[in-house]
Formats: sequence, structure tokens, C-alpha cells
Amino acid sequence: MSWTNQNLIQVNLQASDSSDVIRTLGNMLFEQGCVDDTFIEAVIAREKIFATGLPTPEIQVAIPHADVEHVKRSAIAVGLLSPPVAFGEMGNPDGTVHVQIACCLAVKESESLVSLLQNLVEIFQDTAYLRRLLEQESAEDVADLINERLPVY
Repeated sequence: MSWTNQNLIQVNLQASDSSDVIRTLGNMLFEQGCVDDTFIEAVIAREKIFATGLPTPEIQVAIPHADVEHVKRSAIAVGLLSPPVAFGEMGNPDGTVHVQIACCLAVKESESLVSLLQNLVEIFQDTAYLRRLLEQESAEDVADLINERLPVY
């Protein structure tokens, strides 16, 4: 199966803070039957302890997620943020990054989560790819771009 679809993408997502982003993306995952009703609060709580903002070169990305126990079916919800939203920086408790692309991960198996995170971090090093994502105007095009770079599960 593919990781995402147009129902899990929001282009021009406007949010007040990282929790607002997580709530919006988490609600999309919930409405699609991918996560339990405990998922959103679990992601927000985890984000406070283990920040997921990646300080990538030009376009910053965040990959908030929760433990597998909150997930019914693996999927990724994506928000293209306009304007960017501050997230805590991964591995730097004092740092923040201004995120333009947020990928909220719902992964059913722990092993899959580790490999997905590795794949995403590698993909997010490709600035030209991130620029292409941000240039997309339709949710369907964003989903296609993401799915073409990730192995099906």
C-alpha cells in the first residue's frame, strides 16, 4: 500500500504552532481510520520530549509521530505550511526550526517506523525534491511525489 493519499495532504496549511499542525494532521489520520483517538495527544506529548524538527539546509521539515500502540493502519499525513511554523529541533533541546513541510507519521510496526524515518531523513536531504513538494498546488500531486520516493508497505 502507498503511504499517503490526497485525503491526508493539506496544501497551504496555516497553523498557530506545532501542536496546531499536529492536531490538523492527526485529525486527517483519524478521519481516515488510521489512528486511535489517543494518537493526537500522544504525538503532542512525544514532541515536547523528543522534538522532530529537522534542520535541513534550505527547507525545514518536521516528522512528528507517536508510538505504534496508537496506530490502526500505517499512513503519513502531510502539511505544506504557510507561513512556516516553529518546531523544536531534533537532538537540540534549545533549538527551533521553522518548518515548511510537516509529515505526521502513523506507523503500525516498530521496525517499519525505524526504516521509514531513515528513508525520510535521506529524502529530506534533497533540497530540489523539497522545493518540488512546496511548489505543488494539489493534494494529489503532493501525495504522488511522496509515494514515488517511498517503498510501499
